[in-house]
Amino acid sequence: MAPATMLDKDLTDAVSGRYWHALDDGRVQCDLCPRFCKLHDGQRGLCFVRACRDGEIVLTTYGRSSGFCVDPIEKKPLNHFLPGTPVLSFGTAGCNLTCKFCQNWDISKSREFDKLQEQASPEMIAEAAVKTGCKSVAVTYNDPVIFLEYAVDVAEACHARDIKMVAVTAGYMCAEPRAEFYRHMDAVNVDLKAFTERFYRDLCSSELAPVLETLKYLKHETDVWLEITNLIIPGENDGDAEIEEMTTWVMENLGPDVPMHFSAFHPDWKMMDKEKTPLETVVRARRIAMKNGLRYAYTGNVHDPEGDATYCHHCGEILVGRDWYELSIWNIKFEGNYTGNCGNCGTPVAGVFDGPPGDWGRKRQPLHFAKG
Repeated sequence: MAPATMLDKDLTDAVSGRYWHALDDGRVQCDLCPRFCKLHDGQRGLCFVRACRDGEIVLTTYGRSSGFCVDPIEKKPLNHFLPGTPVLSFGTAGCNLTCKFCQNWDISKSREFDKLQEQASPEMIAEAAVKTGCKSVAVTYNDPVIFLEYAVDVAEACHARDIKMVAVTAGYMCAEPRAEFYRHMDAVNVDLKAFTERFYRDLCSSELAPVLETLKYLKHETDVWLEITNLIIPGENDGDAEIEEMTTWVMENLGPDVPMHFSAFHPDWKMMDKEKTPLETVVRARRIAMKNGLRYAYTGNVHDPEGDATYCHHCGEILVGRDWYELSIWNIKFEGNYTGNCGNCGTPVAGVFDGPPGDWGRKRQPLHFAKG
């Protein structure tokens, strides 16, 4: 697919990027994602943040963020990874997808670097996580795949301080960078946007197949904790047949223990004409997933305590009760080494647990780094 056509003469602040090769016609091809943007000198890829400078690919947003915020880990959403704890979240600008329904469009579709007002080195981010009591740092808001070099360096700095690393992504990337990126991650939520090539082609200018490859890679070739989000849009991907097919695929290819979050859409970006998703639609999707064998299915962006809760798949007792991001019930017995069992029947609970749950709740704390 064609890259953006705008040209930049001043890329002096950019850092060298990885995953590209030179073409015979003088251009360079970015090999980070299946878009394979082919760029002349000074030209940016569709993601906007990767560009060609002096015959190589560079990253233009290293160390620059659209903002930092301490969120509940459940907001990513991750319900089985260090429940109740705060996570230091940040993103940059740009995206390698063009989703017409993007709910972070002011960041992901940004072509203005004045949105990147926060500057922080990887070591500064790790230190901030320690000082704010965060158990993890998340690269999120826009897709971290496009700023791989920065994300990997942040992960290394965080791991040196015993801070976990989380990615929230659409999973649209090539095999070699995929292996490097996830080697540095501890948990990931992949946005499985739909289960048809039509949806990905017409609404995201991308493809479904590479996302499915990422999901299989994560489950079978890494130790990264994996959860999936499906944003349900009325009239686009809300049919029972599609949800049946998607959840059956997850069950058969990833197994019963990968949590799925079915989230309600609200009108945004270029899909203001769509109605918001009714509660009954996400509830129905959750029920279909559970019918097809998935043990952990959730509703999102709606007030639904039943759909927020985690249940033991063996005895049916509530393991974790939630009201939005507040934990109301805790019935998981911590067994050490990040494992937990049902407090009622002793059945193992899939996830990453570290002692008692946190109590961060629904708090949201913006974080600013000192200038200079």
